[in-house]
Amino acid sequence: MREIASLSSEISIWDTLSSDIDNLSEFMDLCVQDGEDFTEDLMVDFLKIQNRVEELEFELVFAGTYDQSNAIINISAGAGGSDSQDWAQMLMRMYLRWAENRRFSTKILDLSSGEEIGVKSTTIEISGRNAYGWLKFEQGVHRLVRISPFDADHQRHTSFALAEILPELSGSHDVEIRDDELKIDTYRASGNGGQNVQKVESAVRITHLPSGLVVTCQNERSQIQNRESAMKVLRARLINIQIQKQAQEIADIKGSHISPEWGNQIRSYILHPYKLVKDHRTGYESHDPQDILDGNLDSLLHKSLLNNLGN
Repeated sequence: MREIASLSSEISIWDTLSSDIDNLSEFMDLCVQDGEDFTEDLMVDFLKIQNRVEELEFELVFAGTYDQSNAIINISAGAGGSDSQDWAQMLMRMYLRWAENRRFSTKILDLSSGEEIGVKSTTIEISGRNAYGWLKFEQGVHRLVRISPFDADHQRHTSFALAEILPELSGSHDVEIRDDELKIDTYRASGNGGQNVQKVESAVRITHLPSGLVVTCQNERSQIQNRESAMKVLRARLINIQIQKQAQEIADIKGSHISPEWGNQIRSYILHPYKLVKDHRTGYESHDPQDILDGNLDSLLHKSLLNNLGN
């Protein structure tokens, strides 16, 4: 049903564009017949259609196997205590704002708060057209340089956070997970979750024994809902491992390979002594980091997607 809805939406978009073009053509014919000069109005409508065509043309980059899927984002704070945990929360806000700007729906599946401020880790689901395709190259280490608000001496600090981008899968056909491969533990939730928080063991921790992957979910109201969400994340992580293996095989064939480890930062956000956001893979730069942190990522994401065409 989800695939049918997606295809129906795709058809509707092109039908609307075709109708807009026909209407513009008819309007032009009427202007010629009546000798009226509506050049300005015609140009406004023409530019709207041109921009829409360019947007749809750009969407041809979403040709990957999972590009049309919803996205699951895992954000983990690096070493550095409050600074890194605050930075992880800033990244979470950035992606939530971006999704809001695109009118995508969001859901926080799991959140582990920091001791004093920020978050140690969080898992977010972003649902919308080509959500995973838009975000898949955001995976990696994000570096923040700023005057620490937690340092009484006002020293400059460098903080790191890791973003993991996963495709959400609607079914289990893409990866097989047997019941005997799972260890499932329950515990009392520590965050939002309704009246059952701290009263019943609604939070779920699932360990996938063959891979050693551990996923948790505690933000739903019931244990069943948390288990379903945790399985969704586990399935996505297993698929992501397959994607990374395929990428490594391709890179080995090409003769080069960059290990996706913690130290390989993909982007720096510098707030002091100057203001700059720089993507180290594409060379993209912005001198307005606050705009980026407020979720205005489209120009940056465009650059990443075009830079990775064919990969």
